[in-house]
Amino acid sequence: MFGICNLAIVPLRLEPSDRSEMTSQVLFGEHFKVLEQTPKWSRIEMGFDGYNGWIDNKQFRLISESEYNTLNNTPAVLNADLIEYITGPDNGLMPIPLGAALTFLDIPALNTEKFTFEGLRSSGVTNKQSLIQTAYMYLNTPYLWGGKTPFGIDCSGMVQMVYKLNGYNLLRDASQQATQGEALSFIEESEPGDLAFFDNEEGRIIHVGIIMEDNYIIHGHGKVRIDRLDHLGIYNIDTKRHTHKLRVIKKII
Repeated sequence: MFGICNLAIVPLRLEPSDRSEMTSQVLFGEHFKVLEQTPKWSRIEMGFDGYNGWIDNKQFRLISESEYNTLNNTPAVLNADLIEYITGPDNGLMPIPLGAALTFLDIPALNTEKFTFEGLRSSGVTNKQSLIQTAYMYLNTPYLWGGKTPFGIDCSGMVQMVYKLNGYNLLRDASQQATQGEALSFIEESEPGDLAFFDNEEGRIIHVGIIMEDNYIIHGHGKVRIDRLDHLGIYNIDTKRHTHKLRVIKKII
C-alpha cells in the first residue's frame, strides 16, 4: 500500500501510540509506502528519504502504486512561504508550512480533494549560496525533537529542509547525514552551506549545523540560532562556552 499526507503537519512516531515519541513529521503532500498496518496505525517509509515511523490512519489517504511512482518521478514542487494557505473542498482554508509538498496538485488523478494553491512555490536546484538565505527563514524557530517546520524543528530537520527547498536530497538524522558528502580536513577549506557535525563522549554523531561566512554556524539548539564555529566546536555567544564538540565537516554540494 501507499499513501499521501493530506493534512498540514502530522507526527511520525517511534511506536504505534499517541504517547510515543515523535521522531519526525510528515508534511502536507509528502508521499510514502505503507509497510504494515493495524486498525489505528500504519508503519510507513517516506518516499523522499526512506525514513520509517508510525502514522495515525486517520491522518493520510491511500494512493495507488502507480500514483506513488508518478510522484517519485515528478520534479518536486514545495511551498516556499513560511506559512501559506491552501484552498480545499468547499473553499475551506488549511495552513501549510514552509517545505510542504505541492507536486501532486497538478496531477488531477491525485488531487481528488481539488486543492488549489496561489502562494510562492519552490522547485528545481538552486546555487549553493541560496542555502544560507533559506536557513535564515528558520532563524529563532523553537527546537522540537522530530520537527520539520518553522513552528518547531530539530537540528537535522532544519538542515534537511534547507537543502530540500534548494533541490538537494539529504537523509533525516544527523548520524545519517554524516555519511553523505566529502569530508574536509580543516574549517578553512569549508564554504557557506557546508555541514559541520558534532559528536558526544561515545563518538556518536548527535548534532549538525550549516556553516556560514566568517566562522559562524546556524543550527538548532534551544532554537535555531547563529553561533561561532572554531576547531573545538560551537562556541555559544550567549553563555560564552563551547556547547558541541566538532567531529567532521562535510561538503555536500
